[in-house]
Amino acid sequence: MKCSTFTLLTALAILLQITGLSLFILGFFPIKPALSGVSGPESFRPPSCASTQDQNHTALHPHQLKSLYQKLSEIPPSYDRLILLVIDGLPAEFVLGRDGQPPSKTLKDAMPYTQSLLAGKMALGYHAKAAPPTVTLPRLKAMTSGSIGGFLDVLLNFNTQAFLEDNIIGQFFRIGWKMVMLGDETWLKLFPGLFTRHDGVSSFFVKDTVQVDHNVSRHLSYELYKDDWNLLILHYLGLDHVGHLGGRSSVMMGPKLREMDEIIKMIHLSTIQSHESDHRQTLLVVISDHGMQENGNHGGSSYEETDSLVLFIGPGISHVSPTYDTINQVDITPTLALLFGIPIPINNAGHLIADLFHPLEDHQLLRAMELNSWQLLRLLQAQATDSTCGNLEDASSSLYLDAAALHGSWKSKNVLRSASGNDLKSTVLAYTEFLATASDQLSHTATDKPIGLLVSGIMTMLLSCVMFMGLLYKMGQEVYPNKQVHKFQLSEALIGGIIVIIVLSMGSSSLVEEEQYLWHFMTSTFFLVLLHQTIKSNTGNRTSQLFSVAVILISGRILKGWHQGGVNWTHLPDISKSLEILGSPYVKLLQIISILLVITLCLCTLSSLLSRGSFVILIGLSYLCSGLLVLHYVIKYQGSESETGTGTSGNDAIVAVRLIYGLIIASVTVTVIASPWFMSFESKDLVSVIKDSLYLSGTAYVFGWCLLQLLLQQSVNSMVISLLLVQIVATIYYASRSGSDVKQWVEIAAIYYLGMAGHFSLGNTNTLATIDVAGAFIGISSHSTVLSGVIMFVITYASPMLALLSMVMSVSVKETNIILKNNEVNTGQLVKMFLGFPCLVPLGMNSVLLVAYTVILLLMRNHLFIWTVFSPKYIYVVVTTVCVLVGVLIVASTVTYVISTAVFLRKKKPSS
Repeated sequence: MKCSTFTLLTALAILLQITGLSLFILGFFPIKPALSGVSGPESFRPPSCASTQDQNHTALHPHQLKSLYQKLSEIPPSYDRLILLVIDGLPAEFVLGRDGQPPSKTLKDAMPYTQSLLAGKMALGYHAKAAPPTVTLPRLKAMTSGSIGGFLDVLLNFNTQAFLEDNIIGQFFRIGWKMVMLGDETWLKLFPGLFTRHDGVSSFFVKDTVQVDHNVSRHLSYELYKDDWNLLILHYLGLDHVGHLGGRSSVMMGPKLREMDEIIKMIHLSTIQSHESDHRQTLLVVISDHGMQENGNHGGSSYEETDSLVLFIGPGISHVSPTYDTINQVDITPTLALLFGIPIPINNAGHLIADLFHPLEDHQLLRAMELNSWQLLRLLQAQATDSTCGNLEDASSSLYLDAAALHGSWKSKNVLRSASGNDLKSTVLAYTEFLATASDQLSHTATDKPIGLLVSGIMTMLLSCVMFMGLLYKMGQEVYPNKQVHKFQLSEALIGGIIVIIVLSMGSSSLVEEEQYLWHFMTSTFFLVLLHQTIKSNTGNRTSQLFSVAVILISGRILKGWHQGGVNWTHLPDISKSLEILGSPYVKLLQIISILLVITLCLCTLSSLLSRGSFVILIGLSYLCSGLLVLHYVIKYQGSESETGTGTSGNDAIVAVRLIYGLIIASVTVTVIASPWFMSFESKDLVSVIKDSLYLSGTAYVFGWCLLQLLLQQSVNSMVISLLLVQIVATIYYASRSGSDVKQWVEIAAIYYLGMAGHFSLGNTNTLATIDVAGAFIGISSHSTVLSGVIMFVITYASPMLALLSMVMSVSVKETNIILKNNEVNTGQLVKMFLGFPCLVPLGMNSVLLVAYTVILLLMRNHLFIWTVFSPKYIYVVVTTVCVLVGVLIVASTVTYVISTAVFLRKKKPSS
């Protein structure tokens, strides 16, 4: 097969894979459908078959609309003003305790005023369960609209767009409320143009734990004594940032909780208590958008991440006994809407918190429940496309009819003054049962998925996978023409066996959560088989090969124990936890050892080419300088960041990081571009020039990437990077010494497997909560979605990308005698023989895993854990595909450039 045909078919397979993946994602992860329009006066009337949205209300003056709503609702607003205090990332158990037990004494002492309000029955607290994904954007949408957001909101979290769905902020604006927002700029992006005054700060620059809150508090005294606003939103980000930097147990957590307690005290004393005798009634609602794991991250579905807080503090609440029940976060929306006399947003799936309506008269309480029931019934009717309007034959509709009948009976008896307390209780219970059932039904309703689109996507990806496998088979026939391709050694059969086992495990939610155990076990098994084969072989290099495999196995065992568990076993002891207990001096010592090890390996690797001239020495010096700069940064700056929370220790640290970035990028770029030119002057043999140039380029990629990771990764992971490097270098060395005993595709697959196992050794899991957000801002002075996103990708996929980049070094040391069969220079043939397996093996294996998991995701679309386990895993599978495509593109571009340049220079030499 000609190189051009080979390249064209590979590119076509990649294009088909991207097309199929896009089709499937569009079909499986649609933006959750929502009813158009906004609630108006029609929301105060019973639902009917025809669309009863009254558009005339949009022409009314805000004050007229407000009066109309109050008249139609028949419930006087309980409060005039609302203060929404959002403490980002605050777990409810920090304030309310857990499992019926109060919070620890340390946490109680950190928030004494808040605890006094709860103890004095002046505040009503709840555990508000947040739906995954537990990141800010979908949680704010849920709290303001009452609707459950789509799963892909976790991706939109980094690029917030205006929120067009009906919500209480828009409803407040329509009745003429003046609103002020201080804090997280996400509010400004969701609700542009609705705030009279605002001062937004970026929520993603997590290194800042001080200034980000000071920017809110500096306006507080001024705003609390102003009377020109109806809604004041205060969104504090510092506590969430403290969690990202140091976890729940960070030394900064106590002071930050005390700071938040002082804010609550200041608002309560100056705005609520001081105005109790006034005609203006202010409600303070303290909420958190999500919780956090023990390490401070969030995004998943664990109890620690979904346990958010809501506290209601205001006049009238003192008469209600505080209970620490669990509600849904979406219940905040209808509760606030009914308390302030505005329509419930049209797509709300929550139900009112009844305790807050007990001060109302009996008929007002029932009216509030009736309005909430009508709104939920409209939404149920809209989603039940196969039922006749107003005649839904399901459990929730029957419950509504029972509640409505009891309500009608109570009204009749109340007019005659014959209604008893039991009648009221029965009606309230009936409404409560309907509201809970309908809310649960709406919250768990799966959106319709276009099966045709999903199947088209899968079939397209399957065709791509078949093409990759076919090209691999054809490549094997060309490279090993004298061997039967279908006959495998045990190690070769195990390569396919590992893929089969991983595919079979994907159907189990438990194995998806704990996938790292499979990769560690299968990788170790593969190298044990290689060890057995090496012992039985009679090659002269057996001792060095045995040593290489032993190094790989020992390193692998250490890496397996570095981070324990994916989801269910994270509490078990491991090496990283032990190091954190020992303290930062020991962690820093390991960092220094890791950096010195990487520098030493780099210089030793380059030493084999010292005879090629001064260019190699210059490359070595550039990486020595980069390594020493990383060492200097770690010693001088890195410890102070997490302790002070100031982001970096001044501008010097940012400058140092940027200098390292620049030097590494420049060194790699110059090495790759200049290598074939300098090597052509040092050798007359074309293959030697190509191999030496690829060796230098591969060394540049591998060690440049490792130095970058030592700068970006968490301190405790520095040794993991070094051990991964040792494993990959040892694997390449083993294969180079084995000659034809280890086929090239087996070596490439082994390196790929090491990269996947190493991915979990760095503490990554299949939940979104283990993404290192804090590291994405190293060297960045202000938030940039693109830059921080790129750095986050670099950190998360450090190990797979290292494995892919090492392919350049691998092909440079592999036996290439087949290329020397004739003296004619065929550039295309050279490119194909060097690039065939390094490109096709990763693409093929990833394609098999992608197609398999896509099919499993489709089969599991109604599974209980579809959004909490299988969908987050699929996001990782998709991004891994992106990683493989990027890595293969870099390898292919580098090899093609080196070979083309070397051939060009060789042809040019005779004429000169």
